[in-house]
Amino acid sequence: MQSVEARLAATQNRLGTLERRLGYVFRDRGLLRRALTHKSAGADNFERFEFLGDAALGFVVGRMLFDALPDASEHRLTLMRASLVHGGSLAKVAKHLGLGAFLELGAGERKSGVARRTSVLADALEAVFGAVVCDGGIENAEAVARRLFADRLAVIDDDDHKDPKTRLQEILQSRHLETPVYEVVDRAGPDHERLFTTVCRADSLGLRGEGMGRSRRESEKVAAAAVLDQMAD
Repeated sequence: MQSVEARLAATQNRLGTLERRLGYVFRDRGLLRRALTHKSAGADNFERFEFLGDAALGFVVGRMLFDALPDASEHRLTLMRASLVHGGSLAKVAKHLGLGAFLELGAGERKSGVARRTSVLADALEAVFGAVVCDGGIENAEAVARRLFADRLAVIDDDDHKDPKTRLQEILQSRHLETPVYEVVDRAGPDHERLFTTVCRADSLGLRGEGMGRSRRESEKVAAAAVLDQMAD
């Protein structure tokens, strides 16, 4: 049986490995440990960091696209950002980091393979970004994002995201499958600042995507982009 000192040393080594993969060394590793703690492992878990990291990623990925595509319209940038920070996309980055192996889980969740779930990996990556913001500020979070998302940003096809609804429908029709169904599930905000949340269901593929936008049509396009991202897995 490992001594307390040996377990602490092993934990520090594991965290050091993740820091090298992130390209960022935490001043307070306690923040990183909390960002890796699933709710099944205790009340002091990563949910609050997930909230902050979601906002931080939206900003820094938007900034990356803004810098890389000076001629792109707001609409095109919005769709492209959605494809990069969607849960499926974040999970791919998390898998590349091997993030699942670093998560602290309850005993039952460890056995059930929770650490491999797309939603859990995406949430954990957001939490890690939230921890970076708390430890080193938004500038360091942006530096980490630029390293982790550089490859995905380099291959993102701007034309592919001009109209995701059309692309998704054409793909399904080419496979003789049912066309997708769109449903507005939420409307928030006053009339002049309305925010729509739409779900896109491609039942023939067993896929479901969600998107938000300032109009129903924009939210449908973001939701369709989310389904296309899952199809690329």
